[in-house]
Amino acid sequence: MYSDETNSAWFKKGATLSDKSARKEFGLTQEEIIEAIEDGKLQYRVNSVFGNPYLKLVRSEVEAFVDEKYGSNYLKNKKTKKELAQVNKELKTLKAQKVSLEQRKAELLASLDE
Repeated sequence: MYSDETNSAWFKKGATLSDKSARKEFGLTQEEIIEAIEDGKLQYRVNSVFGNPYLKLVRSEVEAFVDEKYGSNYLKNKKTKKELAQVNKELKTLKAQKVSLEQRKAELLASLDE
């Protein structure tokens, strides 16, 4: 393995994603991904997990493709919506923890009064 190969995007953590992740994260269709590969806009490698094949794509190329195809606001809006969903999920979890802790606090105070 050459030193420039180890520095390429294929070997960096988080620099690649599967075709399924690209479809979910960026709202692409499988046909759009295949078309971009055929047009030379996306590099790919075929990998498999437990015998199930998938396409491994370079994240920066997918982002550039989406940016070119749909415009820069599309990608920014997708990222913002994803982050907002994550924040809402964390808030929901924290609210549930708060309720649970308040119930435990009430139980402990009640046990002190006895």
